[in-house]
Amino acid sequence: MILPLILRSSQEALIAVPMSFREGSFALGAGKLQTIFAIILPAATPGILAGMILSIGKIVGESAALLYTSGSVAQIAGLLESGRTLSVHMYALSSEGLHINQAYATACDFQTLLPKS
Repeated sequence: MILPLILRSSQEALIAVPMSFREGSFALGAGKLQTIFAIILPAATPGILAGMILSIGKIVGESAALLYTSGSVAQIAGLLESGRTLSVHMYALSSEGLHINQAYATACDFQTLLPKS
């Protein structure tokens, strides 16, 4: 659930590295791979880490409210029935330790296989 936000913030951090850094590295004879690992990634690391920390804070803040206020019934809910959101569903599956694959599938927004009751 958090991966798209981390990826987008990492992309923005890499784009924010000035083009003059790349041009200077190429002018000194560095190759493309050497420029990426020696110039671009070290310059973008603070932005990438800041994006990761903010993303984790966002998902924790959003999930905490849902965890304590929403229902926890593992069935498809009707209009006036209790149900569970994706983040609560993922937390419930991963905290039990029995359905880890289904928790990963929920994190990827795929349809999970719920145990039949």
